[in-house]
Amino acid sequence: MSADTTKLVTYLVEALVDDPEHVSIVEKRTGSDVLYEVTVAPDEVGKLIGRQGRIVKAIRTIARAAGSTADAHVDVEIIG
Repeated sequence: MSADTTKLVTYLVEALVDDPEHVSIVEKRTGSDVLYEVTVAPDEVGKLIGRQGRIVKAIRTIARAAGSTADAHVDVEIIG
């Protein structure tokens, strides 16, 4: 589960930014909870958040759906 969800989040984030080389994703696990901390270049943060947070909400929804197949609670945070 972990590798597939990590690949999915990585794919989504790298597709949205102009400079995918500066994308860093850290996975933090606590029991069945998984938190992905996404770090991108400071000028790319707005692209991931989107207007009124729509893009990051969509990324979170997709990641949670992927994690639910393995009974894991997945969350995504944009660090910046």
